[in-house]
Amino acid sequence: MTRLSGKVALISGTGGGQGRVAALRFAREGTTVVGCDAFVEGHEETKRLLRAEGFELYGAAPVDLGDPMQAQAWIENAAAEHGQIDIFYNNASSAKFAPIAEMSIEDWRSTMRNEIDLIFYTTKYAWKYLVQRKGVVINISSTAAWGGSKIAGIAAHSAAKGAVVSFTRQLAVEGAPVGIRAVSISLGFVTTPGTRAFMENPAARKALLDGVLMDRPGESDEIVAMALFVASDESSFMTGSDIVIDGGLLAI
Repeated sequence: MTRLSGKVALISGTGGGQGRVAALRFAREGTTVVGCDAFVEGHEETKRLLRAEGFELYGAAPVDLGDPMQAQAWIENAAAEHGQIDIFYNNASSAKFAPIAEMSIEDWRSTMRNEIDLIFYTTKYAWKYLVQRKGVVINISSTAAWGGSKIAGIAAHSAAKGAVVSFTRQLAVEGAPVGIRAVSISLGFVTTPGTRAFMENPAARKALLDGVLMDRPGESDEIVAMALFVASDESSFMTGSDIVIDGGLLAI
């Protein structure tokens, strides 16, 4: 028996990157995975990869979780089809980057919508189902929540990800009396299909890895391994924590 057998996990952003890796690894641990993504093609490719291993990816695409009605529909459909929600993995996000003086109001609001608002919407609508199962919420944040960067342009991203960490702590406070745990994971730079090009550019690589003690980016598998631990009963005494996985960036 695998460590998450019989559980239902909702994972956002399963169309690629860390979300795709999470869908595969959670399925291998016995979880019924319900995903969603803004892009149909990526969602279908992840579905194909799971089926190749004998698993199924449920859920839908396209889904815009920044729209509260679409967020609610994704969750309600999952609960109706599978009867429970045990794990809620808020992975999906999207940010705009620009120096403060140059950032447009529209880009600021877009970042708030797609990095913190969507986490509120999904968690709000999933809460009653998580109460029934004494479930777990996993929110993906960033080291940008904990410090500034010499790379200009992350102000909105920093503000949103700082909010994710604080929001997670409050979820833990409100969740403890009803058996819900909530943990955030703050990432350093992680290689995904969308970020790999930066690592192939020597100047960009140097800038992004400045201060990273391990002198390399993280890998999606390394992040998902922690998420699996948080989702399992092995971490049953953990809630309200922010786990930093950054190759030592914040150690200096």
